[in-house]
Amino acid sequence: QVQLVESGGGSVQAGGSLSLSCAASGSIGCMGWFRHIPGKEREGIATIASVGTTSYRDSVKGRLTISKDLARNTLYRQMNSLKPEDTAMYYCAAWTPRGRYCSIDYPAEDVANWGQGTQVTVSS
Repeated sequence: QVQLVESGGGSVQAGGSLSLSCAASGSIGCMGWFRHIPGKEREGIATIASVGTTSYRDSVKGRLTISKDLARNTLYRQMNSLKPEDTAMYYCAAWTPRGRYCSIDYPAEDVANWGQGTQVTVSS
């Protein structure tokens, strides 16, 4: 088990930027950010492998950067050009990959470790 504690988030106007961080109690193969938009399923939007390989969902590609500080076991998410449709609860996640890659489509129900969730609200 890995404990994940998120910080950051909040409210921002459309076009703005917001950063999130996630402190982990240990290291694990895959880490990533999921989001839950009301009425939709929780989905992965960005992942990063232990070797640093990243993957992004098309809806955030070019606007979101995922990174990891190995020394601090901390995951970061920087998102720019925010849109109202980005309004969601964002979750930090960590899991052991099934293969070599940390898939953006890894099932949320199979994720072993979750942060507490952080609300991001984007107003138009």
